[in-house]
This record gives sequence, C-alpha cells and structure tokens, in this order.
Amino acid sequence: MITLFSYELTQTSLLLFLLVAFLIGMAKTGIHGTGILAVPILALIFGGKDSSGLMLPMLIMADLFAVTYYHRHANWHFLRKLFPWAALGVVIGTFVGNEIDDELFKLIMGLIIFISLGIMIWMEKADKEKIPDYLWFAILMGLLGGITSMVGNLAGAVMSLYLLSMRLPKNEYIGTAAWFFLGINLFKIPFHVYSWETITVDSLLLNLTTLPFIALGGYMGVLLVKKISEIGYRWFIIGMTAVAAVFMVV
Repeated sequence: MITLFSYELTQTSLLLFLLVAFLIGMAKTGIHGTGILAVPILALIFGGKDSSGLMLPMLIMADLFAVTYYHRHANWHFLRKLFPWAALGVVIGTFVGNEIDDELFKLIMGLIIFISLGIMIWMEKADKEKIPDYLWFAILMGLLGGITSMVGNLAGAVMSLYLLSMRLPKNEYIGTAAWFFLGINLFKIPFHVYSWETITVDSLLLNLTTLPFIALGGYMGVLLVKKISEIGYRWFIIGMTAVAAVFMVV
C-alpha cells in the first residue's frame, strides 16, 4: 500500500488515479468523452460521493487550462441562458446527493449516461429546428447540468447534448463548455466543503499531486482536437459517451 496524506492506495489504484487526472485534462481541452470515462474509474477507487468531492478541484485545475486556451471562442449567448439555472440545479443536486447511497448514486450516473447517449444520437439524425434555441430548452439543460454536475460530476453528457444540438463549431463548443464548467465548478465548492464535507485539506493536497498529469492531458487534448474534423469531432464525442455508458454498467 502507498500512503498519500490520509489516503492508502494500492499501486494499481494510484496509477488509475493518475490516469483519471490525465483523462480530465484531455476532456477539458476538447476530448470531452474521456471525462465521462474518468468518473466511474474514480468512483471505483474512492466510492461515488467521496469521489465527486475529490474530483472537483481536479476539474477546476483542468478548467483553468481550457479557459486559458479557448477563452476567445466562448459563446456567451448560450452561457447567459445556462448559468442561473445550472446554479439552481447545483442546489437541488446538493439535497439529492444527501439522500442517496453509493450504489443508487452509481446507478443514477449510469442511467444519465445512457439517456444522454440516446438523445445525442437522435439529435444527429434530426434537424436543428426540432429542438430550437428556445429559453425552455436552455432552462431544462441548465437545471439538468447543475444537478448532474453536483451528483456525480456528469454534466459533461448533458452539456454535450445541449451544445451539439445548438450546432456550435468545434472550437466554439470547447470554449463555451470551458467557461460553463469553470463557473459551475467554482460555485460547487462551498456545497462540497460545508454540506457534503467531501473536500478536506488532505483531499486538496492529494489533488495537487495530479497537476502534472492534468497539464499533460490538457496538452494532448489540444493536439488531438486540431487533428479532428468538425463532423468527426461530433461523432467522437458521441462514441466516447457510448464507451463510458458500457463501462458504467459493466
């Protein structure tokens, strides 16, 4: 066993933990499906609820990399619609998370991924006009994004659904998502510290050990995004979501 601060990890668990950091870095700089893969891996190591608090500072570090690189591409028209409702969703998710155990927590995460996957595939075959840029759709996605972000750090699938349905170009998609998640993840900190008590001094110190791997993942994400076409990028996100869905139920 390897002891890091108050955590005891096997060599395999430690390697998986560092892999999670690398995947989060990639996810935040454009390879979004890898973030969904990171969620169940971390849940297997630390448990569902504790893993969500441990992951949050890692997400914020990666968000800062993404915003630094893609900040000019953000579409604030969509962000202004999403932010207030996502904040409300975080509050709702805080209370929901206090009422469910780890097993139900993981089941909900798996169901969210499967449902999001089905809708994303349907959206690719539908015309944009079938789900237009209406306020009600932004409210719905904002609420779901906030709830799923708090309950399991799974808002990536929801935001993929929303931003793909708005037909944003590749870089605009990444920049808009980067600002959305930075804002929401910072908003979540007090809830994790004072309500769930899943962020502690020891967990933050453990998070800091992952910074080089987050940075490496972020750099790899930027390089890979440049090599993927617009259409290929959309289907890549859907494909990675499918892999995560299978991983979750297995």
